[in-house]
Amino acid sequence: MSDQKNIFKHEFDIHKETREKLKKQKAFLIWFTGLSGSGKSTIANALEVELCNRKFHTYLLDGDNIRKGINSDLGFSPEDRSENIRRIGEIANLMIDAGLIVLASFVSPYKIDRQHVKNIVGSSNFIEVYVSTPLEVCEQQDTKGLYAKARKGEIKGFTGIDAPYEPPESADIIIDTGEVQITEAVGIILEEIQKKLNP
Repeated sequence: MSDQKNIFKHEFDIHKETREKLKKQKAFLIWFTGLSGSGKSTIANALEVELCNRKFHTYLLDGDNIRKGINSDLGFSPEDRSENIRRIGEIANLMIDAGLIVLASFVSPYKIDRQHVKNIVGSSNFIEVYVSTPLEVCEQQDTKGLYAKARKGEIKGFTGIDAPYEPPESADIIIDTGEVQITEAVGIILEEIQKKLNP
């Protein structure tokens, strides 16, 4: 652990507000949480496409992609899961400071970790989307075959099978892809974030 008392924050002349003005948008984080196979990444991808079509500047952070790169040193123990989400929160915060609309798709099973992200970026910059698709539907939608492996014991500590998922108690948006089509889900989110997109 670094010695924080010998680290000093630099103050620069260009700030988030300047970058927002250049991009003609407000910067914030849309955090997608839910079980594996719930449709988080599919919705986030479709939403980013729509936002880009509307000329907004965005970036999508996805669980699998991040674990292949910056978080490739982490496993799936509770401690590593928390560190995974902490790092994502810090990355998202930098991207918000850069003036971007950030979309983040992560199982993020623990309430305390999602709250930590909210604290990092600030509550006014955080929109939580709970993709509440039931476990049985997630298993049906599982193109990766992860649930089958978890059921056979080939994957240990798999969220929803032998590791817990703590649902949000007050998510800003709740979507069940077992009942809502992707295009409809995108419309629901766009309606909710309209005031942020056009302040």
